[in-house]
Amino acid sequence: MNIRLMTACFAVAMMASCTGNKGSVDNDSAAVNDIATEATVDLKGQWNIENIFFNDSDYVRPAEILPDVRQYVQFTDSTYAIITNCNSISGYYTLSGDSITLGDGMMTEMACDNMQTEDALRRILPDIATIDAENDSIVRLNCRHHSGYIILKKNFIFGR
Repeated sequence: MNIRLMTACFAVAMMASCTGNKGSVDNDSAAVNDIATEATVDLKGQWNIENIFFNDSDYVRPAEILPDVRQYVQFTDSTYAIITNCNSISGYYTLSGDSITLGDGMMTEMACDNMQTEDALRRILPDIATIDAENDSIVRLNCRHHSGYIILKKNFIFGR
């Protein structure tokens, strides 16, 4: 992602210098800043939660725990809703370049037989800070302060 961003910034700088535009440096900086804040991935739709990873011995794979239950995140333009086997979490999110902020939201608090996914999400969501897209069907939400992440896989059947 960073290589693409640097390439785009370099291309904008080269085009600006080749056009003969005698605009101010502030105008050129604004163009580069616009590129830097554009979202790098389209999250809209439904994404299955594949893995919530903290470290090699601390992770949750929802499909291994409850294979017959879809656990997923639904993103709209500015909101997210996480549906697990028992509870749901929802709130607002913002994307800027490869940065993502998941705002505090609401969570149902029903007691369930298996709450591993909910417990892992409660631990990891506040620390999510960046997003990497492998392609249009796999994204990785990365933590800010440790090596944790969430892997999401696009559900094209229910996606848009």
